[in-house]
Amino acid sequence: MRKDPLDKKVMPLTSAASGKGHSVVPDVYCFPVQIVNVYFIGDPDRPKEWVLVDAGMPESEEKILEEAEERFGENNHPKAVVLTHGHFDHVGALVELAEKWNVPVYVHEKELPYVTGKQEYMDPDPKVDGGMVAKMSKMYPTKPVDISEYVRTLPADGSIPPLPEWEWIHTPGHTPGHVSLFRRKDKTLIAGDAFVTVQQESLYKVIKQEKEISGPPRYLTPDWKEAESSVKKLAALEPETAGTGHGWPVRGDFLHTGLQDLADRFQELAVPEKDS
Repeated sequence: MRKDPLDKKVMPLTSAASGKGHSVVPDVYCFPVQIVNVYFIGDPDRPKEWVLVDAGMPESEEKILEEAEERFGENNHPKAVVLTHGHFDHVGALVELAEKWNVPVYVHEKELPYVTGKQEYMDPDPKVDGGMVAKMSKMYPTKPVDISEYVRTLPADGSIPPLPEWEWIHTPGHTPGHVSLFRRKDKTLIAGDAFVTVQQESLYKVIKQEKEISGPPRYLTPDWKEAESSVKKLAALEPETAGTGHGWPVRGDFLHTGLQDLADRFQELAVPEKDS
């Protein structure tokens, strides 16, 4: 029996980027779904060797399936799904996609309760400073999905079984088991919501997709000390290119300067006033 508390919970939120997929690097493709990004890792010339990172907003499975078919061809399902974390906007289509593809879903061990139906996330805080998206967060679902049949724990050595060139890095704070993905050979980073490239609390900036390096979404981040440590950890990697859960992918000087500034001034730039 399907256990999907997000079923038919369509969120009335979108952005100028929604539906406009684009390459981050040749084998990493960003596909924005309303206000969140999913990533396809894989060479289109090797269509049976790709992996999906995160699973978008509720009721977005058809859009993700159509884009995957456009990029990799018909009936070429991924080898696996890897989750940065289990918030509703990153697992919205997960139950449907896992059932259709029948592939493993990899998560950090500390995220397991939130994708096996055992534990809810904290309630969003609509009172944090930042804007209308934060104020609307009280309507966001927090109940866990249940993909027990498909879920696998990421190996403790940092490897990602279906992605031999990549490693996972534990970047908690936004959630206990949040991970980021990193490929050292070209310093490509998929950061999830450890940091984002749009001020996610502001509806205007989300709609327009105004680019800036910003901390994790304030309305759903419970541990700011760990969130700060995670940003410093990612800044120390000196990534050349970064795709995040929200906002446009960034690279070069804009990324280097913005991420280091966020790490250096995290309390000032990221932490809500009441938590600083």
